[in-house]
Amino acid sequence: MIDKEDLMEILAEEECLTADGFDDALVGCTYGANVVAVYDIDRVIEILVEEGMDYNDAVEHADFNIVGSYVGEKTPIFMSFVV
Repeated sequence: MIDKEDLMEILAEEECLTADGFDDALVGCTYGANVVAVYDIDRVIEILVEEGMDYNDAVEHADFNIVGSYVGEKTPIFMSFVV
């Protein structure tokens, strides 16, 4: 397991793209040929709600403007955890 500082170093070394304003939702990175940042989508939505959006607007915004934004092979991925 790596800490947040080490994770940020790996992402920088691998020239990974990150989602601005969502560092608290960053949960890790993939391994292999194409390393990308991995975010917790539920935490992304929580952050949007904390910033003043209602829940439904936050879900729609996250789906369309964040998760749906492909900007190349280093685009972050978003996952939901099973509990």
